[in-house]
Amino acid sequence: MSKRQKVVVISGPTASGKTSLGVDLALALKGEIVSADSMQVYRGMDVGTAKPTPEEQKGIPHHLLDVVDPDEEFNAATYNSMAIPKITEIGSRGNVCLVVGGTGLYIKGLLDGLFESPPVDMELRESLRRECDSSGSAALHERLADLDPESADKIHPNDRVRIIRALEIIHLTKRRFSDLTREHSFGGRKLDAMKLCLNVEREELYDRIDKRSLAMVENGLVDETESLLRKGYSSDLKPMKAIGYRHMITYLKGEWSLGEAISELQKDTRRYAKRQLTWFRADPEVTWIEPGNFHMLKEKVKGFLIETS
Repeated sequence: MSKRQKVVVISGPTASGKTSLGVDLALALKGEIVSADSMQVYRGMDVGTAKPTPEEQKGIPHHLLDVVDPDEEFNAATYNSMAIPKITEIGSRGNVCLVVGGTGLYIKGLLDGLFESPPVDMELRESLRRECDSSGSAALHERLADLDPESADKIHPNDRVRIIRALEIIHLTKRRFSDLTREHSFGGRKLDAMKLCLNVEREELYDRIDKRSLAMVENGLVDETESLLRKGYSSDLKPMKAIGYRHMITYLKGEWSLGEAISELQKDTRRYAKRQLTWFRADPEVTWIEPGNFHMLKEKVKGFLIETS
């Protein structure tokens, strides 16, 4: 039986410092980086996605940046189909693979595999969303606990997206979500992962988010958004509705002042960071790391890489 390839995952909320930490580790360990960011895959969307510049990449190979246009379909399955061959290539070169990004679903799918879930029933989903809005996510979480206690234990009561999806699948398949995932067993893990997540104090994280949001606008987010629209990319496209771009589109339409757009961008980014933290905190395999003390972290990663699996 062949050994599973080792990968080091660096995740965390937006603006927590994942990019720079990943590059520093790659420099120290002869590594290459595979991005796990659902927005940095799009060409022409650089400022608003905080895509690392050539200077920030410091000569480290970065994979899965700029792989599709904004009007092309891209999802977790597409990500897997591109990321797994890249990871294998990196290993064949004898280099360390670092998976760096904050898209929890992509990381989970990469490490655990994806199973065929039933197609989305939008009428059912909207009904559950309305119920969640009126009664709160905790009420839906209680229902999930009655129907599928095992899944409820793994999903935070505030994580409305995962609660709603679990309830959808139960309704559509007439089976427990936990039973389906166990049967699938995620195909058996093909990668041996060390999962690290950056833990930044909430006040500091929000301050970083506010400053970065402002810097994005100062560095050309309005012009970038205008350029995408001029190229014919509709404001209805999924990536154009993402944080940053939808705010600039609203400003360009004259519905907000630039100050209002920046304020809303900061607020929505803070909310997104909270959702990311909820996702990563639900994963018992994550090791939380504090910023700083790079030497200790490097040695810890080295220890993982030389362990026999």
